[in-house]
Amino acid sequence: MNTTPNPTWIGYQTIVIKEVKRILRIWGQTLVPPAITMTLYFIIFGNLIGKRIGTMGGLDYMSFIVPGLVMMSVITNSYGNMVSSFFGAKFAHHIEEILVSPLPDAVILAGYVTGAVFRGLMVGAIVTTVALFFTHLQVHNPWITVSIVLLTSVIFSLAGFINAIFARKFDDIAIVPTFILTPLTYLGGVFYSIHLLPDFWQKVSLFNPMLYMINGFRYGMHGVSDLSIGTAYTVILGFLVVLAAISLWLMKKGVGLRT
Repeated sequence: MNTTPNPTWIGYQTIVIKEVKRILRIWGQTLVPPAITMTLYFIIFGNLIGKRIGTMGGLDYMSFIVPGLVMMSVITNSYGNMVSSFFGAKFAHHIEEILVSPLPDAVILAGYVTGAVFRGLMVGAIVTTVALFFTHLQVHNPWITVSIVLLTSVIFSLAGFINAIFARKFDDIAIVPTFILTPLTYLGGVFYSIHLLPDFWQKVSLFNPMLYMINGFRYGMHGVSDLSIGTAYTVILGFLVVLAAISLWLMKKGVGLRT
C-alpha cells in the first residue's frame, strides 16, 4: 500500500494553513472591526430606526436586516482577505516561489480562496452571534442558508483575486470595494425590499448580483424573498463559473504575475 503523501494535497494544505494563521495572527484587524461595525448597524438601523419602521417583507425590521448584514460582512471580508493577501504576495515578490512550484494553478487558487472563505465565514458567524443579542433567529432551511453563504464567499474571493491580479499599487485594491462593491451591497436589498421601489428601479435592481445573494440567504433564514430561490441559485452559480474560469485563465497566462 502506497502511503506517500500527495504533494498536491500538501501544497494546498500549506497555502491554507498559511492563510488561516495570517488571519488569526492579526485577529484584531481581521475579525474584531466587522463585529463592531455590524453591532453599530444593529443598534442604529435595527433597534432605533427599526422601531419606527415596524415590519418589512412580513418580518420585524431587525429580523429583516440580519441576513443582509451577515452577507455584507461575508462579502466584504472574503473579498478583502483575498485581494490584500494575494496582492501582498505579489508586492513582496514571494508569489514567485509558489508559481515556480509544481503545484497546478487550480490548487494555488483553491488554497487562497479557502483562506478567504475561512475569514468570510468566521466573520459571518461572529456577526450572526452578535445578532442573537438583538433578535431571535430561526433558520428556515439550513441547506439553503449554508450553501448560499458558502457560494457567495467563494464568488467574492475569486473577484478579489482578479482585483489583486490587475492591481499595481495598494491604492488599486481599494478602488473596487469603494466604488463598486459597497454601492452594490447597499443597493442589494440589505435594508429594504425592492417591492418598495418604483417599477423602473425594481427592474434596474435585477441587474445587481448582490440582490440574488442577499435574498437567497434571507430565504434560507426566514423563508421570505423578493426573488425566486431558483433564480438566485442560477445567478450565483453562473457568476461562480465565470469568475473561476477567468481566474484560472489569468493564472495560466501569467497576467500581472510574470514579468
